[in-house]
Amino acid sequence: MQRISIICVGKLKEKYLREAVSEYSKRLQTMCRFEIIEVDEEKINDNPNETQIEKILTSEGKRILSKISSDTFVTAMCIEGKQKSSEQLAKLFADNGVKGISSMAFVIGGSWGLSDEVKNRADLRVSMSEMTFPHQLARVMLCEQIYRAFSINSGTKYHK
Repeated sequence: MQRISIICVGKLKEKYLREAVSEYSKRLQTMCRFEIIEVDEEKINDNPNETQIEKILTSEGKRILSKISSDTFVTAMCIEGKQKSSEQLAKLFADNGVKGISSMAFVIGGSWGLSDEVKNRADLRVSMSEMTFPHQLARVMLCEQIYRAFSINSGTKYHK
């Protein structure tokens, strides 16, 4: 059974978002070993300069990288990544399974994104959309897409 992790910066603040993630997490438990790993978000003033932002990205990046083992296939969720369809994501899971890759991690950065170190560690960079979404909603959307991908691969009726 594949181990799928979402490594993300910060905690979900809204109850409805926590409930949505909890529901998809529960559904995924029958399909994979699913976990969400939260790392602390750096505190910053409302108008940071580039040096402060770089320091935040580096600090958060170190915490993210400490959660990733060397044999994990890493997908960085970032705006410069390529967009994938649900079917393409399902194929990624299936192909990695065939290759013997049993551990995959999806990384969602903080409000300033991901450090270059995290992006360079990634095996794949994926963008959810050209649209901008709230950071916390991205976690729910990614959980749903992981569930959908496993549903596609198992042939359930969830994906039509």
